[in-house]
Amino acid sequence: MSNKTNQQWGGRFNEPTDAFVARFTASVEFDQRMYRQDIQGSVAHATMLTEAGVLTTDERDMILQGLSEIQQDIEAGRFEWSIALEDVHMNIEAALTNKIGNTGKKLHTGRSRNDQVATDIRLYLRDEIDLILLEITRLQQGLLGLAEQEADTIMPGFTHLQTAQPVTFGHHLMAWFEMLSRDYERFTDTRKRVNIMPLGAAALAGTTYPIRRDITCQLLGFDAPAENSLDAVSDRDFAIEFCAASSVLMMHMTRMSEELVLWTSAQFNFINLPDRFCTGSSIMPQKKNPDVPELVRGKSGRVYGHLFSLLTLMKSQPLAYNKDNQEDKEPLFDTIDTLKGCLRAYADMVPALESRKEYMREAALRGFSTATDLADYLVRQGMPFRDAHEVVGKSVAYGINTGKDLGEMSLAELQTFSDTIADDVFEVLTLEGSVAARNHLGGTAPNQVRAAVARGQEKLKQR
Repeated sequence: MSNKTNQQWGGRFNEPTDAFVARFTASVEFDQRMYRQDIQGSVAHATMLTEAGVLTTDERDMILQGLSEIQQDIEAGRFEWSIALEDVHMNIEAALTNKIGNTGKKLHTGRSRNDQVATDIRLYLRDEIDLILLEITRLQQGLLGLAEQEADTIMPGFTHLQTAQPVTFGHHLMAWFEMLSRDYERFTDTRKRVNIMPLGAAALAGTTYPIRRDITCQLLGFDAPAENSLDAVSDRDFAIEFCAASSVLMMHMTRMSEELVLWTSAQFNFINLPDRFCTGSSIMPQKKNPDVPELVRGKSGRVYGHLFSLLTLMKSQPLAYNKDNQEDKEPLFDTIDTLKGCLRAYADMVPALESRKEYMREAALRGFSTATDLADYLVRQGMPFRDAHEVVGKSVAYGINTGKDLGEMSLAELQTFSDTIADDVFEVLTLEGSVAARNHLGGTAPNQVRAAVARGQEKLKQR
């Protein structure tokens, strides 16, 4: 019996790897999740080696059958993963050799774990991006349905979290939709750079075997093979880019979360979250806590951290592959898991939001939200905007002192600030008049919201 810890690479060594070092350097506990992609890559590699005349047809068939059985064993929970074999690649290759004999040892001809793992990660990330894109779309579908339903619901729009102008709830929801549309585009664009094939780069310099990278590229669905073998095995910028896109998406979701947390509070009371998305308090029986938005808001920190972890990991690495790169997987995998969980929670929750229209409207009536409409009215009467701004400012000061909103003042009161104000001013001082007046592309008028929803639905259909 050999005294080598790992017989796949141990020929050069005279003593077994220290038991602690074996555990410290092993990655199989977390990279085994890429078993499908590893087997997929090996199937394509074996097929290509046969086309290149390196393997016989019988050898290829034995390898493919063996890999198929291994995948079945893994998915049935019968496969025994070994830390001594370090990673998912060595575990599967050793199992193949045990299953079909020396023919299994031929599978690694013309490749290295360096290009193998780089290929596996790209295949895995590509699959996960596709799932993330589906979840973004599902969330956007929920937003479109809710926005259409709430196209006429008036709420205060805020700047600096202070009442600014009245908007519709549907218009606000469509702002979230637009943020997610850009996120979708970022992930779609990132996928293009993920979908480049490292396989064939071998350890760092390519291989002397007559490989056909065009064959493996086509079999694995890559857009193109990597042009440079050194770059192919050593860079992880595609993973960094994915984490950057994930961080932007999580930033957007924290903004949604913050508003949902505010809106569910007794101080706002704008919306109701169904009980199934909330929890209670162990001591205060009246509490209904918006835990899902709060947790999504909190999880942004770990995704941001993973981005900086990968940037730091790659900083100053010389070409080509370094063992440092084993540390790329856990941050990447956790980013994927976190992102998918947050998107699923929101895609399930958003369509179930219930607006409290009367509270939204009451809030919009406070804070002089139609002040800008009064200024615009005066400008249309021929007054320079800066003069109109001053007039409205004085009328607001009067309203603060008297406890009256602009729409509650009499015509005589308003005319004390400008004699150009006529009785038609009240058409623009109502909430409905204010939102209806923003009747242009991108505006908050209800018919513009419905038009934006229709465009959004068409956009989703084209994906």
